[in-house]
Amino acid sequence: MHQRSGAPVNLETKWLEDFVTLANTRSFSAAARQRHVTQPAFSRRIRSLEHAIGVTLIDRSTTPVGITPEGQLFLVTARNLVEQLTESLGHLRGLSMANEAMDIVAAHSLALSFFPQWISRLQQGVGELPTRLVAMNVGEAIHVLREGNCDLMLAYYDPYASMQLDAEVFPSFSIGKVNMLPVSLPDAAGKPRFPLAGQESIPYLSYTQGAFLGRSVRMLLKNDPLRMRLRTVYETAMAEGLKGMVMQGVGMAWIPDFCIREELASGRLVRAGNQKWDVPLEIRLYRCSLVHKPGVETLWRQMMKLPRDFLHA
Repeated sequence: MHQRSGAPVNLETKWLEDFVTLANTRSFSAAARQRHVTQPAFSRRIRSLEHAIGVTLIDRSTTPVGITPEGQLFLVTARNLVEQLTESLGHLRGLSMANEAMDIVAAHSLALSFFPQWISRLQQGVGELPTRLVAMNVGEAIHVLREGNCDLMLAYYDPYASMQLDAEVFPSFSIGKVNMLPVSLPDAAGKPRFPLAGQESIPYLSYTQGAFLGRSVRMLLKNDPLRMRLRTVYETAMAEGLKGMVMQGVGMAWIPDFCIREELASGRLVRAGNQKWDVPLEIRLYRCSLVHKPGVETLWRQMMKLPRDFLHA
């Protein structure tokens, strides 16, 4: 790779941090773990840095990897820039802490139906809490948290799910319990139009393959004969989307209970099966311990002092 002259350099701060981490570990896999990204993604970011500055920084022919002479020179600059930026941002964040909004990412159903009640209750214990909330699927939210692009993540926790977070790097608070219930429109007699009991084929409203809630339902049905009677007629990643289709009488679906409390209480929806078919889940609030934002640090300390039952909405 040859150095370019006169071309503007467009660098991302995270590339500099990546390079400093790689120089410290001399291992792409170890550095990727520390930066909480996959190794292929980390490698692409190092190559993007090399392309941006126009020189080869890493000698990939050796194990552990080496730093080229150009890389050694650039490493001094990278470390200084990272340290100065960290110090400057820490100072600025400290000055603006009182008015700084926290960026929270949350699963769609939690953002719509759970977050408003929970944040209102939390503010009774910790005071006014400026927040910015973005709804996305759980997989995307975890990626955003790992990249350090949000302050907090509100998500479902399932101990049987394959996608887990290191508890030391990503500490969490349990802030709620939820049951996913199989529900259906009622028939004229108030019974479920699409009951799980029986032998008939059931029109099934399903979560998409990558949806977190879908994995939890599939775990429930994995070895049960009922799975063979479910005829998928609609798929979406969002619980609210499934709820809308259930309300239209298209089929039955598993929906988090806090999304359908009013409909169940009024009889507009009914259970399609008994408690055997419920899927219990926990709701947790996560942060990244490697990101030190004053407002988040203060909130975390305040939450640790609150009674457990106060944290649960």
